[in-house]
Amino acid sequence: MEDWSDGIAGLHARFAGRFGRSEPRERALDYLSTLLSPLEKKNGWTLAEQAGQRRPDGFQRLLNFADWDEHAVRDDIRDFVVETIGAKDAVLIGDDTGFLKKGVKSAGVQRQYSGTAGRTENCQIGTFLAYASAAGRALIDRELYIPVSWTDDRERCRAAGIGDEVPFATKIEHFKWMLQRAIDARVPFAWVTADEAYGQVKHLRAWLEERHVAYVLATKVNDTVTTADGTDAEVRALITRLPRQAWKRISAGAGAHGQRFHDWARIAIRAQWVDGFGHWVLARRNISDPTEIAYYVCYGPVTSRLKDLVRTAGARWQVEECFQTAKGECGLDHYQVRLYRAWYRHITLAMAALAYLTAIRATEAAKGAAQTTSEASYPSASRRSAG
Repeated sequence: MEDWSDGIAGLHARFAGRFGRSEPRERALDYLSTLLSPLEKKNGWTLAEQAGQRRPDGFQRLLNFADWDEHAVRDDIRDFVVETIGAKDAVLIGDDTGFLKKGVKSAGVQRQYSGTAGRTENCQIGTFLAYASAAGRALIDRELYIPVSWTDDRERCRAAGIGDEVPFATKIEHFKWMLQRAIDARVPFAWVTADEAYGQVKHLRAWLEERHVAYVLATKVNDTVTTADGTDAEVRALITRLPRQAWKRISAGAGAHGQRFHDWARIAIRAQWVDGFGHWVLARRNISDPTEIAYYVCYGPVTSRLKDLVRTAGARWQVEECFQTAKGECGLDHYQVRLYRAWYRHITLAMAALAYLTAIRATEAAKGAAQTTSEASYPSASRRSAG
């Protein structure tokens, strides 16, 4: 437990300078520590009680009114993630998740579709960027979606702490903002991936190509692409033409129930490839039901192998794992704040908690691998004697 506390304090020390005064600085450490506690519900009252406080007023001041830079803290968390699990072949993953709410006063809340609930609910929507490597995965950026029904009502926005300078922005624009921040910060990664809500948007694909950012993006079955002969065709039509031998059985990586094997195929598209980058349509076919096919549009180095595209497509599930862990263990969705800035502050500290768990798990996994290697290289005395 002492090592655990020291580790949390070490992470907190990385961004302690972002606080203008000692009181919110210390509150932030308490808040981070309680987010990592085994509480079932992590709202203001339960967190305050866990921290030994009679009321949640201190934590509410921390989130709503205290002087600190939550965006700089976000950058510090991102840098911590890169230091602990960073890799040149890492994948950046974009996705959004819903936060079910009651009432109409929380910033950006309205009845809208929530993938979390699988239906239209009264909720807020957050757009996130996850970082995934062989060593682990964590959330490194976030944006709160503010619907046009809000941005068209500036009085309502002001009541929720949304400044007049905050424009309406789509989730696609949020994704671009977050990717650009990662690029500007020189975050090491090789690929970008996202589901079809993002992948089917052609101007997002063009934006990535302008920056030579490789991607494997899911898309809808009737999405159109420019083929190698310069004509337009639906992705499913291109895949239907492939011969049987074009399909290869490949695992997209380990999942909760073992290796995730599917049949995969790709076909080159675009009449011209420039700057050493190529374009493909990728398809994933269910082994037990060959009629179930998912489609992806891809852009990457011309040397990219089929298994490289498959690995990237298979990495997308890791953002879902981030959401599950952050909500289940770090209180990502347990907040009780209404103001725009308070949302960012809670979410940022919950991301810090997730980053800490990721670092701990990566360290333990590395220790386990080192121990296994050591035991293989230097058999125990009993094994040597038996030999």
